[in-house]
Order: sequence, then C-alpha cells, then structure tokens
Amino acid sequence: QVQLVESGGGLVQPGGSLRLSCAASGSTFSINTMGWYRQAPGKERELVAVITSGGLKNYVDSVKGRFTISRDNAKNTVYLQMNSLKPEDTAVYYCNALIRVTFSQNPRDYWGQGTQVTVSS
Repeated sequence: QVQLVESGGGLVQPGGSLRLSCAASGSTFSINTMGWYRQAPGKERELVAVITSGGLKNYVDSVKGRFTISRDNAKNTVYLQMNSLKPEDTAVYYCNALIRVTFSQNPRDYWGQGTQVTVSS
C-alpha cells in the first residue's frame, strides 16, 4: 500500500518562501514521475511542476523562475521550493506520483492529502 505524506505548507507574506516535501512510502517498486498540483477555491486543479526519475523537469508558466522542483530518489521524496510567492499562489498543493507497486502491475497515480499554502499580507 502506497502513501504520500506532504508537509511544509503554511502562511507567508508576498515575496516569502516555502518548501514543500512529499515522501512516498509502502510498496513502491518503481516511482516514475513525481509532481505537484494545486487547486485554489473555485478553480480547477492545475499542474504546477513535474520531475521524472531521471531529473527532467517541467513547470507551469506562472511559476517558472520562482519555483524549483527536485527529488531525492533514495528517500522517495519530492520537494517544491517556492520563492517570491504571490497571493495568486494561494492554494491547496497536492503531491502526485506515478508508481508501479509491483513488477506485474501497471503504474498508477497516487496522491497526497494536500497542504495549504496561503500568501497574504
């Protein structure tokens, strides 16, 4: 059974920084892509950043130059360093991972519980 546990959210002022962490545990035979999504009230969930097992990265345009995604494969952990935060970054951030739990199973998406990020004066 796979679990994704997130941490690092909170309340910060505009221009501040936060680092989100997400650790995968359980029967993680192979973790492919890991990423972060966010959902603000009244808006659709959007992809923020993704990183492959080999370290290739992609970001939504609105966070390029401000956010950095990284991962520690030995710890099965993905991070999102968020700098120069703006009020429009306020959302619940969800960790996502594409994981094959056994050799005989197809990979599927797993989700963290979400962590609140609030950027406000």
